[in-house]
Formats: sequence, structure tokens, C-alpha cells
Amino acid sequence: MPPASGFDSGATSGSRASFPAVPGPLALGRRRRLFWLTVAFGTLLLAIAASLAVGSAPLPLTTVWAALTRPDGSLDHLTVLDLRVPRTALAVLVGAALGLSGALIQALTRNPLADPGILGVNAGAGFAIVLGVALFGVTRIQQYLWLGFAGAVIAALVVYVIAARGPGGANPIRLTLVGVALSAVLSGASSTLALIDPQTFDRMRYWGAGSIADRPDGTIAAILPFIAAGLLLGLACARPLNALALGDDMARAVGARITFTRAAGMVAVTLLCGAATAAAGPIGFIGLMVPHAVRWLTGPDQRWVLPFSLILAPVLLLVADVIGRLVVWPAELQVGVVTALIGAPVLIALVRRAKAAAP
Repeated sequence: MPPASGFDSGATSGSRASFPAVPGPLALGRRRRLFWLTVAFGTLLLAIAASLAVGSAPLPLTTVWAALTRPDGSLDHLTVLDLRVPRTALAVLVGAALGLSGALIQALTRNPLADPGILGVNAGAGFAIVLGVALFGVTRIQQYLWLGFAGAVIAALVVYVIAARGPGGANPIRLTLVGVALSAVLSGASSTLALIDPQTFDRMRYWGAGSIADRPDGTIAAILPFIAAGLLLGLACARPLNALALGDDMARAVGARITFTRAAGMVAVTLLCGAATAAAGPIGFIGLMVPHAVRWLTGPDQRWVLPFSLILAPVLLLVADVIGRLVVWPAELQVGVVTALIGAPVLIALVRRAKAAAP
């Protein structure tokens, strides 16, 4: 059994899983999990309501409801329907994509401190998009998508290949360190390209900081099929991922198709991260914080971790977006900045807890 918290640097050997053991009082039964899943969904509805009501012009919920049910063309109703509804819907899609991809990549690597941002997947998608803008003049979201997918795949492969070259193979610590290093390199390269041609990249400033505001028309329609496919594929991996958590040898013994499961999981992560990054830019820490916190409520069963992450990650993104609208009111702070301000202290706390729990 793994230690009470932290991660097992030898998890990739297939001998044991590296997720923190959940204390007995927090290991919930099926009924209580269903109850908390309902609570999580209710919290998502409240976050959606707050996103529709809060902004540079705060609106009462009665006005929001009237705009949704009986629009009359007034300025308040147009603000809700044309600005806040698309922004909120995009936040829900992007949050769900980041939350589920974070849970998947933590399960695939058996590293509770992993997320697509830390492992370089988001940075790879972002760098590919920036490169496309610089070299080919890419401006449309439909073009961003394919570049984002390609960058996410290449970054994931590079991280794994580099980490696997060291002694002991691609263990969780090495994957995290290589991913952080690659993310820094790609982020620096993206910034350099933007400085070389500031006029071309002026329209990408907010995208580069991570933003769900003022997205181009057609953004939701462009990413919806890819995120929907990624969500369905990711959720379908829940039961096989439970087998992988036992270690490769035990997973084979119970009939799990290890290679197929990992390939399917990485395809889902690529679809989710590529689409989310193309639409909203590189938003970090959502995929780290939410699945890690969820496991303390549900235990390590991926059949519960994945749905909870899918619901609660949009809650965190919506709350961060609402905070960004308020802290510098009447201006706004990009949601990627807010999630970084929240996520950095959380990451430090998780690493300190892992170190304190190490034998």
C-alpha cells in the first residue's frame, strides 16, 4: 500500500500504485458519493449563475432569468445572451476538458502531482499555435485546433522519451521535472516569437495569458465535437485505469489491455488539451488541483474520480473567472492569471506535504 500522501518514485515499475491512501472516514460509500456528486452538480449550477450575473455591470438573477426565458432586446438582455452565455459555456467546456485530462494523466502516470500543464502538454499545444501564427499567419480557431493537437502530442512524446532515458525509466518524479523544464522552454520560445513580431501577436495577448473572454465567433462550435469525443473516451477508460493502478503485472493478470488503455487515455488527453488550449490559451493548475482534491473525497476509484473532476473543474474555472472580474473592477484579470495565483501556493503545499510524509 502506498504512503498516506505523496507519490511513489518507483510506480512505473508496475509494482504498486502511487496515489495517496484515503483515510477511513473520508472513504465514502456509493450512496454518499452519489449525494456529493449531486452537490457538486448543484455547485456548478450556482457557479454558472454567478458567471451570468457578475461583471462590469452586475445584474440581478431575475434579469438574467428574464434574458434567458423572455429576451426583449434590451441592453441587459443582450449583455447576458451575447457576452456572458458564450463565455460561461466556454468556461464549462474548457474546465471539464482540463479537469478530466488532469485526472487521466495522473492515473496514466500514477503521479498525483501531474497535470497536462506540468507535463508540458498545454505548453506544447500553445507553442504550436504561436508557431503557426508566426510562420503561416494562422488566425482562425479551426486552424488553431489542429496545431494545438499536434503540439500536445509532440510535447507528450518528448517528455516521455527524455524521462525514459534515465535510470529507472520514466518514473513520476522524472516525468514531472522534464515536463516543467519543457514547459519553461516552450513558454520562453513563445514569448520570444511574440516580441519579434509584436503587431502580429498583439491580438493574442489575452489568449497567451489564458482567457475565456471575447473569443472569436464559432469557438464553441469548433471545439465542442473534440471535447465531447475526449470526454466520452476518457470516461470509458475509468475501469481499465483502476486495473492499471494495481501495477502492470497485476493489470495483465486481471485481463487489462495495458497498451490500449494508455493509448486511449493519451488520445483523450490530446483531444481535451488541444481543444481547450486552442480556445482559451494555456490555463494551468486546473488539472492538478481538482483531481487531487477529489481523491480525498472519493478514494482512488477512477469511476468516481473522473466524473467528479469533470464537474468540479468547471466550478473552479468559473469561480476564478468571476474573481478576475471583481479584483480589478471595472477592468478584468484574465482567468489564467487567477488560476496561477491560486494554483502555485497549492502546488507548493502538495509538494511540502509529500516531502513531510516521505519515510
